[in-house]
Amino acid sequence: MKLQGKVVVITGAGSGMGRAMANLFAAEGAKIVAGEWNETTLTEVVAEVKAAGGEIVGVQGDVSKQSDAESIVEAAVASFGRIDVLCNNAGVMDTNQGAAEITNEMWDRVIGINLNGPMYLTRKAVPEMLKGGGGSIINTASVAGLGGGAAGLAYTVSKHGLVGMTRQTAWRYGQEGVRCNAIAAGAVETNIVQSVDQSKMDPAGTARCQAYYAAIPGQLKAKDIADLALFLASDDSKMINGAIIPADAGWSAA
Repeated sequence: MKLQGKVVVITGAGSGMGRAMANLFAAEGAKIVAGEWNETTLTEVVAEVKAAGGEIVGVQGDVSKQSDAESIVEAAVASFGRIDVLCNNAGVMDTNQGAAEITNEMWDRVIGINLNGPMYLTRKAVPEMLKGGGGSIINTASVAGLGGGAAGLAYTVSKHGLVGMTRQTAWRYGQEGVRCNAIAAGAVETNIVQSVDQSKMDPAGTARCQAYYAAIPGQLKAKDIADLALFLASDDSKMINGAIIPADAGWSAA
């Protein structure tokens, strides 16, 4: 029971990697606060965790909205009195638009969810972690945060920004007991492609991405990412701080 008694906040907990984290962490003894915008999938993951004997509270909201993001952390404190682990996992794709094609609407949506959301949650969670003597923040980044070939401009910038947020937070609060690491996920079997209208994908941008996608050595399961997140959440990784860990079957080694 690597997380016995720990209070864990997970965003994007209704599907994919977030759902895998919620179920795995609860099985390891954590009390889960699940943040999710989709009411249906939120209800499903809450039911799954409870059916397995775990403790979980669901909070519906859009992390790109400051009040919604903060309410997830507030629910953790109200329900369980503290927060020990924050998994900034919620995210959306873009449509592979480059700088010449990007619209304000796409930019604002992707940056809002993928970068502003984690900032809002981290800003709210860190003081609570400091009160409790420390904690672990895990950001779901991407290979798009390590290079430029995996997605369009908005998604790529959002994940590069998340990498920067990870490192600065790790440096700033590491001596006070708060660790912050990121998982640079590769090709993972999730429903993130459903976060955009596939009919609106930019043809030229997608063609350039395909050259990068051709080097994918293999797809991961959501559980693979959850397993790594469990390690980063637990005391097994107590000396790891500020790391950006690729989980991509070696894709970024190309």
